Amino acid sequence: MIEIRNDVVLPARREEIELHTADGLALVGELALPETAAPVATLVTLHPLPTGGGFMDSHVLRKAAARLPALADLAVLRFNTRGTSSPRGTSEGAFGAGESERFDLAAALEFAASRGLPRLWLLGWSFGTEVALKWGPDHPEIEGAILLSPPLKRAQDSDLVRWAATGKPLVAVVPEFDDYLRPAEAAQRFALVPGCTVIPVARGRHLWVGETQVYRVLTEVVRAVNPAALPLPTEY
Repeated sequence: MIEIRNDVVLPARREEIELHTADGLALVGELALPETAAPVATLVTLHPLPTGGGFMDSHVLRKAAARLPALADLAVLRFNTRGTSSPRGTSEGAFGAGESERFDLAAALEFAASRGLPRLWLLGWSFGTEVALKWGPDHPEIEGAILLSPPLKRAQDSDLVRWAATGKPLVAVVPEFDDYLRPAEAAQRFALVPGCTVIPVARGRHLWVGETQVYRVLTEVVRAVNPAALPLPTEY
């Protein structure tokens, strides 16, 4: 048995992939699948702000891909949005401030459909939550979305109203000491979405640093999409 923490990578089928957008760009990414079982659901991840250092390997998303195929039978699709670089490579194009990234999200969902991946959930972190809220309502194939540290800066109340009209579940995981949006304000803003569950995390911060915070975040992700896999083990 090994303790699951830091950079432990559990068994999975991992494949480097390339996405192709409707406006002609190639985006680099990775798909991680359970090693033997069929996935019960799929996380389509949207990373933090690339101009602030966010990319597909931002630590919570990297750890989701490293652990959740084995621990919760989830498929995890990660990719660099346009103009973003990581050890996997650089996606073509230039940062679009959350607007042209709608094509990136569409390309990821088209890829997931082409592979027959089940039950598509968006998992956005920070800037990624803005892309999810702004453009997720355009995609009926999405089952729901999980938002980590949503700043609600680019995404406006009108985007929340659009999401509410879909009737799909929304989960906002909000750190107590977030830099942009804290739980009390989040509860007020997300009241526009009757199907939204706001989860305040005591002592949490925007970047979810530390294994305790990572474990809590991944627990809330799994609670939303495959609660039968809880509690997540701490050893493998």
